[in-house]
Parts: sequence; structure tokens; C-alpha cells
Amino acid sequence: MTEPTGTSKDDQEPTGGKQSSAEASGAATEEQRTRGGEPPREGEVEQSADGAADTSPEGGTRLAPTRERRGMFGVRGTGDTSGFGGLTLPGYAPAPAERPYGGWFDELADELADALDRNGIARSAVRQITIDRGEITFYVERERILELCRLLRDEPALRFELCSSVSGVDYTAPDGAEVRQPLHVVYQLLSMTHRRRIRLEVALDVADPHVPSVVEVYPTADWHERETWDMFGVIFDGHPALTRILMPDDWEGHPQRKDYPLGGIPVEYKGAEIPPPDERRAYS
Repeated sequence: MTEPTGTSKDDQEPTGGKQSSAEASGAATEEQRTRGGEPPREGEVEQSADGAADTSPEGGTRLAPTRERRGMFGVRGTGDTSGFGGLTLPGYAPAPAERPYGGWFDELADELADALDRNGIARSAVRQITIDRGEITFYVERERILELCRLLRDEPALRFELCSSVSGVDYTAPDGAEVRQPLHVVYQLLSMTHRRRIRLEVALDVADPHVPSVVEVYPTADWHERETWDMFGVIFDGHPALTRILMPDDWEGHPQRKDYPLGGIPVEYKGAEIPPPDERRAYS
């Protein structure tokens, strides 16, 4: 069997070779540490819109990792037949990364910064870069998400031609603790030219859940944005037909938001009602 020779970029690995991630084929972790790179740590500051350091950990957009995980399977005595029993996840959030990032991440960050300068977009449009679990995430100002996506798609050195997913996350604290901009929109981008994947995130206030639609740049985002609106209530301004895709058109609320009830929802065609998990009958 001959080795694959086709490649989308002459100086990159051949198609079918080892995946070109920072861990597998980029700079070794030891080399990165030798050059001064450090693993992400919670509590470091991020860049604010005016270029100054934000004094709040993570810019206040996520929870600090201070909560213990409780519940899940094996809970007894609650009457919960779902298996979750009041599941509480730890509020973990990766901290902003510092240069050098390692692997192709540094090259990508430099190419993106140069592209921003050439197109007259302030570098503060990217508020934070995080490296976590061998993946890179760019936290973006919501007003700049559309033009940043167009730049990422069209620049020859970037060429992220495909948006494979748009989804939502609600980081509202289960204990009622205040979280700034808990509603996040996550974009997964793929460069088929350079065989790279990145993630974009936009943080929103629950009271103002508006973000520009990226459908005109990535048509694949059409139904993904509809589902994110349906489940999380994010309003994608400029979407060609922002209607529900899973729930009935007249449904009230958005089922994957943290403030949505776990049970007690009437079933219209039978007149029944599903009780909350902690009030259901236990069978063991």
C-alpha cells in the first residue's frame, strides 16, 4: 500500500496522514513549556474592548471552577427516575491562553491578526483566545461576528470554508450566583484547504440575546441558527426565516435554557402533565 501523496497545502501533512492538531503533529508540549508557554489557569485576566486588561476573571463571562459535581446516576431517595437527581456540574471555564500557544495555533493567530489589520477591523474584535484540550477558541464581539466569519472564509491564509455547527450554551449558575453574559453562541469552523478546525464564541446577556446571523456567509448555518433560537432564545438578526424547528410555532419558552422547568408541562393531546424529575415515582 502506497503512502498518500495528495495534500491541500504543499508544506503540510498528506491527506490521510496524522491529524494536524497541536498535540499530535505540532510543537511538543515540552518544547512549548521550554519556550515559556503555560497551561491555562482560571482567574487570569482577558482583553477588554478598549484593549486594556479586564480586572474580572474571565471577563466575567463564565463561572469560576468552585463548585463540586453532585448527583448523576446512583442517586437514591429522591424519586427521580431520570438518573440525574439534581445534577450540579462544576463551573469550569478555560482561562485566556498566553503565547506561545504551540503547534499551528501561533501561525493561525498571527495570520488572523494580519488579516484584521488589512481589512480595517480592530484587533479587539477578538476579545480572548483560549487553548484547552488541544483546541483553540476565539471569543468574539457580537457586532463583529459576521465580518469576522467573512474574513475567516475569504482570506487565503485562513480559508475556513465550512461552518459545521452553530449551537447555544447557557452558563447561568444553578445556585443563582451572578454570571455576566451567561448565554453563549458557539460556531464550529472547518478549513478544508488547510485541514484545521477552530471555534468561535459570542457571549450575550439574557435580556439582550441578539447576534447577527452568519447565513449570508455560511448557508449551512441556516437550520443551526433556527435550532439555537428554538432551544435557547438567541435572536439571529438578519436570518432569512427565524422560526422554530423542533417545538410548535406557538410554544412558550426555550427548553434548553436554565430557567426552563424540568417538568410539569401539559401534554395537549391527552391533557396529561409530566411531573418534575424529583416528584416522579421511583421503581427501585
